[in-house]
Amino acid sequence: MLRRSFLALSLLSLTGHALAEDVLRVSAIPDEAPTELQRKFAPLGKYLEAETGMKVMFVPVTDYAAVVEALTTDKIDLAWLGGFTFVQAKLRGKVVPLVQREEDQRFTSKFIANTSAGINTLADLKGKSFAFGSVSSTSGHLMPRYYLQKDGLIPEKAFKSVAYSGAHDATVAWVSAGKVDAGVLNASVWEKLLTAGKVDASKVKLISTTPPYYDYNWTVRASLPAALQTKLSNAFLKLSPTVPAQKEILELQRAAKFVPTKAENYQMIEDAAQTAGLLK
Repeated sequence: MLRRSFLALSLLSLTGHALAEDVLRVSAIPDEAPTELQRKFAPLGKYLEAETGMKVMFVPVTDYAAVVEALTTDKIDLAWLGGFTFVQAKLRGKVVPLVQREEDQRFTSKFIANTSAGINTLADLKGKSFAFGSVSSTSGHLMPRYYLQKDGLIPEKAFKSVAYSGAHDATVAWVSAGKVDAGVLNASVWEKLLTAGKVDASKVKLISTTPPYYDYNWTVRASLPAALQTKLSNAFLKLSPTVPAQKEILELQRAAKFVPTKAENYQMIEDAAQTAGLLK
């Protein structure tokens, strides 16, 4: 599937240059199920078409690395990135972070455990099986690992086993099914699953929350025309919950509103990645 995704991106790179002024190619890190990503993006895509006068094409990929590769090689124009994938993209090529949700200025991760595993605190994770999300996830791996290590818990040494579910909702499913004793995911997905009644409280419980950090943003390739960058930024910034159609977009994006962002906001993420040995 990954090869097919890269093939699709390659085809876009060959045919898309001629349409570069007419088509806005957008992608996102696959931190949730593909169907959920498509559902969340559909009304936003229509909104961006109206705001830019361009056709908007969503380009799905199968892993986080593919989004970074596509954005830094000009195969896509705009991408929804986590803090860590933004840092990876920044270090690989010229990218410009445009906006982030207001919530992303103080984002957190949630540690959860199977109710039958005898885990009530982070210290109780010792000797237990544990799942992160994707290796490249800020909230599902990097920052939880960073904070665990600050507490003296080096996952590969302290836990019985360490696995990677690939996505936040998958981590909850693994913990609920007892595939692992505990795991960690981002606060936004956790709250969404709780609200939707998709967390069985008899099987999964919250045990801890990390300190806050900067996370997700919408980033463009730096070679995108400056006028278009401004148009996209303004489109996100003016989204209002008082306009019904825009309220739907904000709710699907789990955002109160969007605010400007800058590369400097993610220095802590870069430092944490260096400390954890996750940047090469």
